[in-house]
Amino acid sequence: MSLLDFFISPAAAQSAAAPAGGGFGPLIMIAVMFVVMWFLMIRPQMKRQKEHKELITKLGKGDEVITSGGIAGRVDDIGDNFITVEIAEGTKIKLQKNAISAVLPKGTLKSA
Repeated sequence: MSLLDFFISPAAAQSAAAPAGGGFGPLIMIAVMFVVMWFLMIRPQMKRQKEHKELITKLGKGDEVITSGGIAGRVDDIGDNFITVEIAEGTKIKLQKNAISAVLPKGTLKSA
């Protein structure tokens, strides 16, 4: 009699044998869960990243933008990694390009 027999009787261990179906059920469930995660989480995130990258590449001088911090302003200068935004007359801030969250229609800042 071994120590394992003390915790699990041999009869209970024999009745808990592997199922006769080959055991592909859990593998199929994992694959289905991966596909569901792909369509519900990963794919939409990749789509948003692609749209944001396209928005950043299309920025031009004079565009009215909103930053991720909520600051609205007009693009004054564009560099490789940074962008200068005029938030008031004579007040300019330098931001990373990725900080731009949206481009506003022309004339939005004048009406505000």
